[in-house]
Amino acid sequence: MKRSVVAALTAVLFCTVAATAQQQWPTAQVRIVVPFGAGATPDIVARLIADYLHDKTQVPFVVENKPGASGNTGTDAVAKAAPDGSTIGISIGGPLAINTLLFSNLPYDPKKDLTLITMLVTQPSALAVSTSLGVTTAQQLVDLIKANPGKYAYGSIGTGSLSQLAMEAIALKSGTKLVHVPYSSSPQAMTALIRNDVQMVCLPAISVTPQLSSGKVKILAVSTAERSALLPGIPTLKEAGIDVEADAWSGLIAPAGIPESMVERIRALVTEAITSRAIREKLTAQLMEPIPDTPAEFRARIDADIARWTPVIEAAKIKIQ
Repeated sequence: MKRSVVAALTAVLFCTVAATAQQQWPTAQVRIVVPFGAGATPDIVARLIADYLHDKTQVPFVVENKPGASGNTGTDAVAKAAPDGSTIGISIGGPLAINTLLFSNLPYDPKKDLTLITMLVTQPSALAVSTSLGVTTAQQLVDLIKANPGKYAYGSIGTGSLSQLAMEAIALKSGTKLVHVPYSSSPQAMTALIRNDVQMVCLPAISVTPQLSSGKVKILAVSTAERSALLPGIPTLKEAGIDVEADAWSGLIAPAGIPESMVERIRALVTEAITSRAIREKLTAQLMEPIPDTPAEFRARIDADIARWTPVIEAAKIKIQ
């Protein structure tokens, strides 16, 4: 009897200590894994969050960049970390949704090996053209490419990237063909557009807006479901009759098996961070908006992206491996 009582008390004490530790997260240094290099949007967001949480908790938050394999390398590092709150990560629609359609084998299962915590930010993509095309609206562009299938080229930041899928979706919805020219970065793709090496792009708006003053580039539309509050004067693709959505988002993830109470603690702190006035102002400067939500809403967004891009990828026959 005494042994059973002691065992019961020990179990209660263990659960109490564990629950307290979860409520007090973080209790030791936290690693934030970013699956892209320094300066990329997820990296910018990670460092803003890390600085805020360090100031709030006085616990070190270290950003670790692990680029490679279209974001799969860093996302896999989170999936294989211990589920104790010491490692969290930022990922995007590629490694969490689109790459399941592009890669024959991923080193992780996004549904089984990761815990979704919250969406973080969204960033509008902008459909931009070389002014040499002589079009001023998205509908005029559609009319032009429909009349000349295979004549015009678009730039992207790589095979399978959102910038490629958005343009292929526009071509598919328009019933025509475009030539794809991949580049390694948004600046390279924009340089090609300015030189008229390609005639159009659909890139993160922050990559496009600094080049408008050159007079060689014009934004025709944004690819968000509704007009962006950050670019209110620019119509959406849907307003032009092109049913395409392609906003770039990022979200916070953790290894599978992390306690639910810890998930809620992390989500509360990170939501506080990205909606704080200081961080919102910095996000606005990068044409990003905070979009915190629940894990269930995060999952619904991933499922919607998979459903949206499956027919585009199949029609364009895009495959990485």
